[in-house]
Amino acid sequence: MRLLHTMLRVGNLERSIEFYTNLMGMTLLRESTNEQYRYTLAFLGYQDESQGTVLELTYNWDTTSYEHGSAFGHLAIGCDDIYHTCQQLQQAGAVICREPGPVKGGSTVIAFVEDPDGYKIELIANKHAGQGLG
Repeated sequence: MRLLHTMLRVGNLERSIEFYTNLMGMTLLRESTNEQYRYTLAFLGYQDESQGTVLELTYNWDTTSYEHGSAFGHLAIGCDDIYHTCQQLQQAGAVICREPGPVKGGSTVIAFVEDPDGYKIELIANKHAGQGLG
């Protein structure tokens, strides 16, 4: 078994695709539309679905926002130069809600950015990815 995808409901599909492709560097892999039930799905990722886990964005045509609830935490993405990545994201208009630096109680360097719908994305320095708090 393997993890295939994570799904987020979004209020504006085009805006979210632009964020994840232009700012986060993902590729739009495929889209599908269901006119009868009024929704569109977009699958994005850093590699093909056959090779890695991807992100599914679900756009329900008649819904523009969602309550996130208290159970979902964040997505996590590794990056080579977390400080430069955050600087580029900020210059592109993204909200950095936690500046890059060591995690409290450890040495792993992390930062947090928000997507257009307010979902949190944890950026983790690749040299620390998979090491927990470091």
